[in-house]
Amino acid sequence: MAMKAILITKKGGPEVLELREVATPVPAAGEVLIKIKAAGLNRSDIYSRSAHGYGKKENAGGEIPGLEVSGHIEACGPGVKRWKAGDAVCALVTGGGYAQYIAVPEGQCLPLPKGIGLEEAAALPETIFTVWSNVFQTGRLRAGENLLVHGGSSGIGVTSIQLATALGIDVYVTAGTEEKCRWCESLGAKKAVNYKTEDFEERLRGVGIDVILDMTGGDFTPKNMRLLREDGRIVFINAMRGNEATVNIAEIMRKRLVLTGSMLKPRDTAFKAGLAAEVERNVWPLIERGMVKPVIYKVLPLEEAAAAQRLMESSEHSGKILLRVY
Repeated sequence: MAMKAILITKKGGPEVLELREVATPVPAAGEVLIKIKAAGLNRSDIYSRSAHGYGKKENAGGEIPGLEVSGHIEACGPGVKRWKAGDAVCALVTGGGYAQYIAVPEGQCLPLPKGIGLEEAAALPETIFTVWSNVFQTGRLRAGENLLVHGGSSGIGVTSIQLATALGIDVYVTAGTEEKCRWCESLGAKKAVNYKTEDFEERLRGVGIDVILDMTGGDFTPKNMRLLREDGRIVFINAMRGNEATVNIAEIMRKRLVLTGSMLKPRDTAFKAGLAAEVERNVWPLIERGMVKPVIYKVLPLEEAAAAQRLMESSEHSGKILLRVY
């Protein structure tokens, strides 16, 4: 049986994304086949397109991007215990989301939180898994501490603001326009700084930051380190301002700082299943109580994946961009 999917036909700009017919995957042991309702966009999708080889999921000679989906389970492979055909789920996937169907390890699927629609559920997995893993597991953020997030109006930023605020933590963010800054504050951020017109280090000096979730790197790194309190932690999830930075080792020793980072996409199935269980236990109740909500900026049809990625690259969006499959 054939399905439609968006393939990365070669390295390049959004124009290399093409809608093609490819073979529908067959779920292996421990996997479910999901008929996809919607897929969420993430920065990693753009890197997959512009630099092949980062956790590929290939079909018919090309990579299918997409790290999060929602839909109904079409079929179950041998040994699947929790799910049955017809169940509505959202799932974290390792590529392959820009398609009509995808096979996913059952442990990476979650039920829809009560009150969340099937389409909007596609906005949940990647950002929530990323924030929970990096901020609360690796960063060990706790109530009473302060969190700084760069890129406050991104999907990751929005999730960080809502989740940390729900858990009694003050959140500070940076964003690229005054409008985005005020919007972040309306979501619960204690203070948002326009990094294009102001020095965020000057604005936040004296606050005392405990954890920084950083997707910028580069020249922001020394500023971040100076803002941290003793025993502060920086967790890198991207380096949009550059992979290299000069750090003051004496400052690391004096304040006992921790600089670390991670990539979620290449992690193995067992890690992702464990993370899914922890997210369901800790975050799903907050969603069901209305304390954390998916924020959708725009939904485009699957065949307009190139336009959707151009929109993401423009950074004009606030919240998640989705592709509607059916």
